[in-house]
Amino acid sequence: MSKDLLERGITEVIVKDELEKKLAAGDKLRIYLGIDPTGSDLTIGHAVPLRKLKQFQDLGHQVILLFGTFTARIGDPTGKNEMRVPLTPEQIEENMKTYLEQAGKVLNIDKVEVVKNGDWLDKMSFADVLKLAGTFTVSQMLQRDMYQDRIKQNKEINLTEFMYPLMQGYDPIPIKADIQIGGTDQLFNLMAGRKIMEAYGVKPQHVITVQILEGLDGVEKMSKSLNNYIAIFDTAKEMYGKTMSIPDNMITRYFELATDVETSAISEIAQSIEKGDNPRDHKMHLAREIIALYHDKAAADQAEKEFIEIFANKGIPDEIEVREMPENKYNIVDLVAETELSTSKSEARRLVQGGGVRIDGEKVPDITSEIDISEEKLLQVGKRKFLKVVHAR
Repeated sequence: MSKDLLERGITEVIVKDELEKKLAAGDKLRIYLGIDPTGSDLTIGHAVPLRKLKQFQDLGHQVILLFGTFTARIGDPTGKNEMRVPLTPEQIEENMKTYLEQAGKVLNIDKVEVVKNGDWLDKMSFADVLKLAGTFTVSQMLQRDMYQDRIKQNKEINLTEFMYPLMQGYDPIPIKADIQIGGTDQLFNLMAGRKIMEAYGVKPQHVITVQILEGLDGVEKMSKSLNNYIAIFDTAKEMYGKTMSIPDNMITRYFELATDVETSAISEIAQSIEKGDNPRDHKMHLAREIIALYHDKAAADQAEKEFIEIFANKGIPDEIEVREMPENKYNIVDLVAETELSTSKSEARRLVQGGGVRIDGEKVPDITSEIDISEEKLLQVGKRKFLKVVHAR
């Protein structure tokens, strides 16, 4: 058993010595990750527990992905200061399909056991629910930090949210789990599973909490809503550019949590940075490693070549999409928004005001600028987005 299995990227293992003995004895264990399919994109932050599952899978243990088709209808209150909007069953099913496709970039999906907690939670009678609720007290639930924060802010706590850790805590019983893995922000829910298993006369599962990867800002948790993420389905070019934008002090952390680079090699990288090596070179190495995991080495080499051409040599990509537009003149904000180089007009406006939009290499001065695209123009947004625009005659 590799030392990295229960140490690298891990915050806590409960109960570690017992789990080590089982692994040393060669026991084949059932380890699962619970996922509420509340969105469509997985990031390399989500991949941290998936990559830990891959280590167990490679050792012959049974990996289980449990989709919260029931719990997603309520929403985990973890880290939220307000109630989450419930999803429809159709949205949940669609998200689940997308998640599985993305998880397949990390795991051998053909060997993964896929289960849905709606298969058992939907069938519970009211008597079953009361029995489950009886395993916790209100005071135990109110110990959660997010509930205390809401109380201080005079925000509502829905009683159904109290049920969330109970439902998640029941999940390991029907799937006969030996280990559950999750982020550090899931510790309360994971420990609820151990408590409920004991109450139902079942041997408690082991709990592994993995570290949470910060986003490109190096501060907040990687999140699509904060636009600080690298998505598993990002292109190689996007992955490369985003990786190069991370703060220097996050380089070794990304190597540890987002790559397969040996721990000893990461220590050498950290030492070389401390001695004055240019962090850029290590970011380039990091970008290649990440891209090779989700694409391949050839894609990593090509992405690096384009990055060097654009940024080191002040050039532009060899191949740029040409977009034909219905009008021959556009306000710059409208042009950026309608070409989808921004997510909204408000974002487009901020980009222009911040000097982040160029036409044929020249910075657009203000948001009132009118752009004539009777002849082809090169539109650049930020450092990495290029598009040729021309009026469709």
